[in-house]
Amino acid sequence: MLRKLSVSLLFLSSVLSACNDKQAMSKQNISETIPDTTNTFKAKTEAPPPPEVAINYHFEYKRIWTQKDSFEGYNHQYTIAALNRTDIIHLKRLDSFLVPDIYKDTLLPYFPFAANVPAIADIEKIIFFSYPTQSFAAYENGKLIITGPTSMGKKATKTPTGLFFCNWKAKEIRSTVDNEWILKWNYNVSNFGGVGFHEYALPGYPASHSCMRLLSEQAQFLYDWAKQWKLKDGKLLAKGTPVIIYGEYPFGQPRPWFALVKDADALDISETMLKEIVAPYKDEILKEQSSRNQLFPPVTDTTSENLAKK
Repeated sequence: MLRKLSVSLLFLSSVLSACNDKQAMSKQNISETIPDTTNTFKAKTEAPPPPEVAINYHFEYKRIWTQKDSFEGYNHQYTIAALNRTDIIHLKRLDSFLVPDIYKDTLLPYFPFAANVPAIADIEKIIFFSYPTQSFAAYENGKLIITGPTSMGKKATKTPTGLFFCNWKAKEIRSTVDNEWILKWNYNVSNFGGVGFHEYALPGYPASHSCMRLLSEQAQFLYDWAKQWKLKDGKLLAKGTPVIIYGEYPFGQPRPWFALVKDADALDISETMLKEIVAPYKDEILKEQSSRNQLFPPVTDTTSENLAKK
């Protein structure tokens, strides 16, 4: 899989395990320093960009990997964990895992979403959750802003698919399924369905009660970046950032990202694919966007820029 590489590397903080794994998550509160995954794009003017480099993958057994002392710092562990749709805690529980042959300072080259999608350039902000690849991506005017792993609904409690909009948000709430589950950086997208995205444990497969789990710093980024609905006296005036959840996960079959070992492009989500995914909803998205902008004229949004300067 060929990728243009991002230049920025931020070190944000915290990987806190928190949603469906009650036994594990009710007993621990773990905070670690983590690298930037905002995938901020910066232009190079002093020299032409380097040629794109193909990243290939292979499997490693933890026992052998540990003997080789192959984890060259936290950044390598973080990248490998994200590739395997886990957090650092759950990575250490795996017997074997997918490993890249090249390490970069951003997750962008390792995840399937296209970097630029001209067909959605007229959509100010949009978030995608891909069920089959267990990954997400956020775009501003067709430009990829952030991408990474997710853990969506398990087979018994699948995440609903289709078009949603960001509603209300809360820095920390307790799950309505079990009040011992602490959900941080929670953003609701289905008010009556109780579905949202938030920080929680990523075990390496769909495991939630229909929500979309994220790594801590990525949940926090979306919490600050996405727009909430606008209400007045309990009446909805304007909808928030659109969210498209699509596809089906092959429950009972090998995890889809394992296919990267034989084909590095196996999971690619191209510009054409995203255009087709958005097409059934685009008129509604633009209508809601226009209505919101008329009632609440947009101001300069510096969320991405401010994070990039930290």
